[in-house]
Amino acid sequence: MIIMGVDLGIARTGIATSDEGEKFAFPKNVIKEYNIERLVNKICELVNEYGVGEIVVGLPKNMDGSLGERAQTCTEIAEKIKEKSGIPTEMYDERCTTMEAYNLLDMNNTFGKKRKENIDAVAATVILEGYLSYKKNKKLFDSQKETLDTFLSTKAITKEQYDKSLNGLKEKMKIV
Repeated sequence: MIIMGVDLGIARTGIATSDEGEKFAFPKNVIKEYNIERLVNKICELVNEYGVGEIVVGLPKNMDGSLGERAQTCTEIAEKIKEKSGIPTEMYDERCTTMEAYNLLDMNNTFGKKRKENIDAVAATVILEGYLSYKKNKKLFDSQKETLDTFLSTKAITKEQYDKSLNGLKEKMKIV
């Protein structure tokens, strides 16, 4: 399934998509739009054009993990995208993605006007790559948790061992 990554900005919104196998993320384009309704419409047009089956929108958390005004706005826009497109839409932590995008552009010697034109699409790609990695880890986690559940139900391990193993898995795979 193709997944779309969205990096919502006030003036520019970056768009990225995955491949069908959900292994790679590619920058697609930048939508220059201030009006939220027109922005939502343009995103939904791209959803149809690219054959998207899931959307992930960057959630701009504060560095301490709290949610501010911008996070609330992005969540509201994501809900509008979900309603208009009818496509499952998830929020994903986007802390430091713009900085990572700048670093990627630096490594590729992309500066000036070209850098400004591409930064938002690259940031959307970074968000999508993180989400794809999370989904892969989540599937592996669910499989390993099922094994632990079986061990617990057959009394092959104690509840204490189960809890310790489960917490270790969560930490290792960065599953909340």
